[in-house]
Amino acid sequence: MLSIIPTLEEKPRRKYTGLSRRARILRSLSLIIPAIIMVLLVLMAIFADLAWIGLPDVGLAPHDPNDGRARDKLLPPAFMEGGKSEYILGTDRLGRDVLSRVIHGARVSLSVSLLVIGITSFIGTVLGIVAGYLGGRIEGFVMRVVDIALSFPGLLLAMLLAVSIGPGYWTVVLALSILGWAGYTRLVRGEALRLRDSDFVAQARINGASTLRIMLRHIFPNIVNSLIVIMTLQIGMMILAESALSYLGFGITAPTASWGSMVADGRVDLDRAWWISAFPGIAIGLVVMSGNFMGDWIRDKLDPRLRQL
Repeated sequence: MLSIIPTLEEKPRRKYTGLSRRARILRSLSLIIPAIIMVLLVLMAIFADLAWIGLPDVGLAPHDPNDGRARDKLLPPAFMEGGKSEYILGTDRLGRDVLSRVIHGARVSLSVSLLVIGITSFIGTVLGIVAGYLGGRIEGFVMRVVDIALSFPGLLLAMLLAVSIGPGYWTVVLALSILGWAGYTRLVRGEALRLRDSDFVAQARINGASTLRIMLRHIFPNIVNSLIVIMTLQIGMMILAESALSYLGFGITAPTASWGSMVADGRVDLDRAWWISAFPGIAIGLVVMSGNFMGDWIRDKLDPRLRQL
């Protein structure tokens, strides 16, 4: 008779199994949904138009982003009263298709983000490994420069650069890169300090490996995981920074479509044409959150301490 009565140990085990299953589902969704959004962003950037290879009618954008029609200005989205089916997300004050400009704006935002991340991560990784492994005066000098760089407000410096050399695509890249390497340097330097006294580095030093070889073959591969995490998190932040500069008028200039400039263009007509600012703003928010979620998921997978939780 005792064999058919559930013991006290069985119920908590079933409950724990159910909770763990829900946790696994939530973890999967935290990767799948952001990954889908980031893939759509990349596709929009690549296939916005294919005129550069002789296929102008294959692009995702239904209209030329800079082609305005005065008779179609300030049209609401197609799902609202007064909208037209050819303008799914409506038009702006110049009669330009909002959907086409959002799609082309993805190309600008993504290219700026990836270019800045590539430049800053390379500079920061090199300086961080050199400072962390060599130590001494070199480390002290590099870290003092890092402290100075981190003390400057990046947005203010970007505004000064825009005033000095004029706003534009390369101004945004320069403004975001000139100080962005400092965070990478601090992170990599800490990892290099930890690895410098490890057994495998000491063994390589005893075997006669050169300093350059140790840094490239033994230290750098062991900090790649941390770099991947921070680079993933930086995608959304760089897009947000580019949008902020364009919104303030110090970034991408007209008529080039960018999400920040589109939000700025719609603020004048926000009371009667909210869609001009709303849809690029939604795109910015989705990309920033997706980058953060993907960065957290990659960190959990690559960190052996969190992998077991």
